[in-house]
Amino acid sequence: MKIVAIVQARMGSTRLPNKVMKLIGGAPMIELLLSRLSRARELDQIVVATSMDIRNQPLVEHVQKLGYACEQGSETDVLDRYVQAAKAHQADVVVRITGDCPLVDPELVDEAIRGFKSAGVDYFCNNYPPTFPDGLDIEVFTFKALEQANQETSKLFDREHVTPYLRESGLFKTATMQHSQDVSALRWTVDESADFAVIEKIFHHFHPRVDFTWGEVLNLQSQQPEIFNINQHLIRNEGATMGTGQKLWKRAKQIIPGGNMLLSKRAEMFLPDLWPTYFSRAKGCKVWDLDGNEYIDMSIMGIGTNILGYGHQEVDDAVRKTIDAGNMSTLNCPEEVYLAEKLIELHPWAHMARLARSGGEANAIAIRIARAASGKDKVAICGYHGWHDWYLSANLGDDKNLEGHLLQGLAPHGVPKNLKGSVLPFNYNNFSELETLVNTHDIGVIKMEVVRNMGPEDNFLHKVRKLATERGIVLVFDECTSGFRETFGGLHKKYGVEPDMAMFGKALGNGYAITAIIGKREVMEAAQTTFISSTFWTERIGPTAALKTLEVMGRVKSWEQITQAGLDITAKWMAMANKYNLSISTNGLPSLTGFSFNSPNALPYKTLIAQEMLAKGYLSATSVYVCTEHTPEIISNYFQVLEPIFAIIKECEEGRDVMSLLKGPVCHGGFKRLN
Repeated sequence: MKIVAIVQARMGSTRLPNKVMKLIGGAPMIELLLSRLSRARELDQIVVATSMDIRNQPLVEHVQKLGYACEQGSETDVLDRYVQAAKAHQADVVVRITGDCPLVDPELVDEAIRGFKSAGVDYFCNNYPPTFPDGLDIEVFTFKALEQANQETSKLFDREHVTPYLRESGLFKTATMQHSQDVSALRWTVDESADFAVIEKIFHHFHPRVDFTWGEVLNLQSQQPEIFNINQHLIRNEGATMGTGQKLWKRAKQIIPGGNMLLSKRAEMFLPDLWPTYFSRAKGCKVWDLDGNEYIDMSIMGIGTNILGYGHQEVDDAVRKTIDAGNMSTLNCPEEVYLAEKLIELHPWAHMARLARSGGEANAIAIRIARAASGKDKVAICGYHGWHDWYLSANLGDDKNLEGHLLQGLAPHGVPKNLKGSVLPFNYNNFSELETLVNTHDIGVIKMEVVRNMGPEDNFLHKVRKLATERGIVLVFDECTSGFRETFGGLHKKYGVEPDMAMFGKALGNGYAITAIIGKREVMEAAQTTFISSTFWTERIGPTAALKTLEVMGRVKSWEQITQAGLDITAKWMAMANKYNLSISTNGLPSLTGFSFNSPNALPYKTLIAQEMLAKGYLSATSVYVCTEHTPEIISNYFQVLEPIFAIIKECEEGRDVMSLLKGPVCHGGFKRLN
């Protein structure tokens, strides 16, 4: 009976890439593991099983240089990888060891093999249920059983984790080995950087020995617990229940402040521990995560960037042609002229345009030009206008100034204190408040969103326009979010009010980075008196995508489609809430519609919706940013899946504990709803 230990190892770990080749005292971790495992007397051979991924080549070469066999197989089907490795070396019995367990104990391995032999079973282990420290996992099983599992199970989980079918199918004889006391809470494995730090310290303590026993490590932990405290917050076998995106999100938060580049896309805004977080591809209103799971996006659709849906064929084809022709050059791209002309054509009050690539940039450009044109520093604002110093300075001295403008409780750390008093907020539809600001401060610019959570009342926008004209104030409409949602152009066209400047973003390029600032000639010419310039404002993809997006929008009248769909969704939310006697408030433009529960449990309910909808194949919470790919059939199916969750929420309002239904933490409140 040939007994072969197969060590699964690869370089492409999601949470800690290249971990098996990370150096500990000058030697790769996999080398230390193999050195310790080679002392097991019951083993006939040790084989490393990795995947065909080119990233594993340094691992393959090093293992072979050490004199061990190394077999390469599937990256994701680890069960088949084991079968092929075992076949290649005529194994009768396989001992499974994972490459993230460098403290593997040879005496414990021998004990497990002897236990397997004496029990006369197909499968034997020391970790189900666990009583040994995490990182000493040993599984022993017959090749015959392994091959049978490979032939019979099609579950991705079984194939990724190799042995679940052997334990759980009921078709095999199993037995376990348990320690006299349960020390399974101890963590000696390597999944994350904190784990590696612990293992480094352990090897450093015993250096130059590498043959220390697990009992010696246990004694070290009792004597010097501070060594082991670094990773004790991590959960045993968490990786077995986490998707690839969740693992990558944990890794991202270690190296990217906040985890990503946009607050609104953080997993904590939806489902903190379960949200897939990253996508592999997107098309129409569907998104696929890193594990290939398909979801219908009934959520924020790229934060409202894709009115025509993801991967629109015509827009993408136009971009591909641009890539083939060249995206950057010493010369300028002609498309920037064509796009400026098109935007001015759609807004006859405007005469000139500048282009940028993000909403924050567009807002900063607009405020610089407007201040230069007015010759005054002070700005009255209403709404959300990005993250730059000029805007966040409204919170200097009182970090609650912007609470009614989307951002709640933001401390203006890093914003120069001498900007205090330069930006003064006023509330939407409160004309007297704005009038007081203008009368008591030397206001040069009024910058505002055309609509907040409700439309203008009592001729509010017309009054603002009249006030700005009479006082020589530059009026700027921020349409980065609202543009092209209800009209073919700015939302201000709906209300018949013309600003001096307007900005567009988000939907302008259907997912490609492009924003625009348009304005009257006498205002825009002020750009020549100051410095506004950036290299990537001259790239070609953005203007190309915008031109094709505008062409398609104009042809299909996308603003009419998404507005009607949004109105239907909002009405159905209200009808469903009424059916279950739930109190909700709806908000936003029809095509950027949302709702919230009027309940102390509003955030737990939102989390529950995200959790249950995700399980049914939807990215969904309490907002829907509508695109033309949201067909009546998709919307109807969405409500069929959503209704049972409303029924559960009704039970929670009557006393059922919503927290007991959640599989993880409650989502963050984050941004207030906008538009």
